[in-house]
Amino acid sequence: MNSCIYNGFVSHTRFKPVKHSLKYNTFSLFIDLDEIKNLTKNNPIFSFNKFNIFSFYNIDHGNRDGKCLKNWVKANLKKFEIDQNINSVKLLCYPRIFGYVFNPLSIFYCYDGKNLKAILYEVKNTFNEQHTYVFPTSTSSNLILHKCHKKFYVSPFMEMKTFYNFRLLKPGKILSVFIKQSDHEGTLLTACQAGKRIEISTKNLFNEFITHPLMSFKIITAIHFEAFRLWVKGVKYVGRKIKIKNNLSIEN
Repeated sequence: MNSCIYNGFVSHTRFKPVKHSLKYNTFSLFIDLDEIKNLTKNNPIFSFNKFNIFSFYNIDHGNRDGKCLKNWVKANLKKFEIDQNINSVKLLCYPRIFGYVFNPLSIFYCYDGKNLKAILYEVKNTFNEQHTYVFPTSTSSNLILHKCHKKFYVSPFMEMKTFYNFRLLKPGKILSVFIKQSDHEGTLLTACQAGKRIEISTKNLFNEFITHPLMSFKIITAIHFEAFRLWVKGVKYVGRKIKIKNNLSIEN
């Protein structure tokens, strides 16, 4: 079984115009999209496209039309003329808990056999909008480095004219996703998601529920609470000028 749970934390540190930081314990699912139906067999608390304590819905990702996510990924890789031999797609994301989820960042890892050939960073904001940054990836190293300009409105307290540096380790026994957001004067913010791999099982999911019973609601509540803290600290509000629904961009 390639799918697993990553049990760990998410942290953010803002460096300017004021120092601000947060850290929350979380867990994520790392799902081989070919295994999703098998993951729900003999697991009474996890379902695919159906309500449960934990569930995974196709409609939460990709084109958000409920259709096959692997086909959506492969179609876009073909559109952008990236490796045509992708045979495995794995998705890092939060599950729905009692029917609700908010995924600020989901990551599709696309493999040709054992070789990682592309990564899609799927970013959402609280306005139900989404942008996916598509990167071809051809490195034998365990370390993955990507860089691109920000193309999508995420935070009302962050300017658009910035760029991202992504620093990832290929998922294995540990998960490590590090993102640095900068402008021409230097680092504005860093974000980190880290975790240790454990098996997806009814027992482990139940333990996650006991530890994080309302994680989905905690995430969206924390986003608004931290935004309020930034407002109290006097950070400039940046309005949303362009409204989108679901965009993709190819990056180098």
